[in-house]
Amino acid sequence: MPWVFWPAAVVVVGLSVFAMVLPGSASTFFGAAQSAVVRSFSWYYVLIAAFFVVFALTMGFSRFGDIKLGRDEEEPEFSALAWFALLFAAGMGIGLVFYGVSEPLSHFVTPPPGSTAASPPEQALAALAQTYLHWGLHAWSIYVVVGLALAYAIHRRGRPISLRWALEPLLGRRVHGGWGDAVDVLALIGTVFGVATSLGLGVLQIGTGLEVVGLPEVGPWASVAIIGLITVFVLASVLSGVAKGMKWLSTANLLLAAALLVFVLFAGPTVSVLRELVQSVGTYVQGFVGLSFGVSALQGAEGEAWQGAWTSFYWGWWMSWAPFVGVFIARVSRGRTVREFVLGVLLVPTLLTVTWFAVIGGSAIIRELREPGSMLAADGTVDLQGALFQLLEALPGAPVLVVGAIVLIGIFFVTSADSGALVMGMLATGGSAEPARWVRVFFTLATAVLASALLLAGGSTGLEALQSAAITVALPFSVVMLLLCWATVIAFRRERRVYDRAQRHQLLEQVGEHYGLEVETANEGGVGVPAWLRRRPTGTGATTTTRTGTGRGGGADGA
Repeated sequence: MPWVFWPAAVVVVGLSVFAMVLPGSASTFFGAAQSAVVRSFSWYYVLIAAFFVVFALTMGFSRFGDIKLGRDEEEPEFSALAWFALLFAAGMGIGLVFYGVSEPLSHFVTPPPGSTAASPPEQALAALAQTYLHWGLHAWSIYVVVGLALAYAIHRRGRPISLRWALEPLLGRRVHGGWGDAVDVLALIGTVFGVATSLGLGVLQIGTGLEVVGLPEVGPWASVAIIGLITVFVLASVLSGVAKGMKWLSTANLLLAAALLVFVLFAGPTVSVLRELVQSVGTYVQGFVGLSFGVSALQGAEGEAWQGAWTSFYWGWWMSWAPFVGVFIARVSRGRTVREFVLGVLLVPTLLTVTWFAVIGGSAIIRELREPGSMLAADGTVDLQGALFQLLEALPGAPVLVVGAIVLIGIFFVTSADSGALVMGMLATGGSAEPARWVRVFFTLATAVLASALLLAGGSTGLEALQSAAITVALPFSVVMLLLCWATVIAFRRERRVYDRAQRHQLLEQVGEHYGLEVETANEGGVGVPAWLRRRPTGTGATTTTRTGTGRGGGADGA
């Protein structure tokens, strides 16, 4: 698909070169783009994110919920336990490790503008609830929009693994032309920027971890060197073509993350963390609607800055990631019904994500409440990259925990980059399940170069450059996602109409026999009387023409 690959390649390479040759101009450009998007469209991002939640729940609980994502007789490809594990693998990534401590702590130390929490404990619960908002139902509803449309197109209609085919109910034959190409190009560019953002976050945190274990300060060029080193491992995985290795790495990653979670829970204030988990979930549920529509509307420049750094960034990041995660969850959901798909994708990852933040982030907040300043940097702010290591250093076996966290981030880096290259290859080749290796190699290198370029463009604020890129590129793709909602409703309505007609036709063939709607006559001997009526037993209450001399027209014979 040259009309998908080359336009996307030109955009990605062009922006990377621009950021590396003119880092100052690139940083200014991305910052201005972010400011413009947040200032003009933050309300739009918040509104459509809330709409996607409503859309996902409507699809799951409506009459469309019984539609099978596959053939009618087809059983699920994976068991429920294996499917849940795969969904968790899709949701567990570098971002959770990077923000596991830093985000809840940031909301606690620096509450959102206009926060009404009256005391530190209340603000702690509000901080966790705000974090759950960013990583919970809204994020996974965005993934449902893309994943559900793709799963229906792939498994029900037998289409290639390409986003354009999810719009076929709306575009018709135009999916073969320029419109289809444009959709795949947007999805491809969004995926590149989404994955690059995650890799940039991972590298920043790895650099901080290396400083914690005693290595010199890691600057922008050292971060690029780290990206290059890990990319070598990614390329080895891509070129080997051995799926077992990647499966082993993914399994090891999940086990390592689970071990870290359990250790932090039991090595820290266990009972306090469990109590905080229960109450913070209640705060999230209670304030769900208000949090969903918060745009810092009356907070001026401070509100805009907070919105761009957090909520608008997340909605943009999730939309950038949506093609990547959507392809993954669609691929593993063959044989599920729409209702199973929606409930599984929304609830399981959300519950696991909430548990992660409640334990990791909650432990940090509890420590800060008990020892003010213990989880902050020297200037009184939260160190986004280093907050996790500050928490781990306060636990038994700190050196082992720090090294384990670095390894965890590194493996996430490899698995995310490799999986991202596979999905990007699928999109670039029109849905090929096994894209050519050179295509995957190209996108592996392009993602690494883009992440490096944006970090260099941002200098000490490289994270802001990555956030700006994610927020900006998600704006046009959000329109594609709204079209996906429309196309999904069209496809489901068409299918339900076909099934409704078939059911009515089957009933009409039997309606006379079962319901006795034939026209009766008063002929003797029961001629013209329905069969079901003639078979009714005689006796009281059965006064019909089947009893001679009784009922209508009995006359003198009955006297």
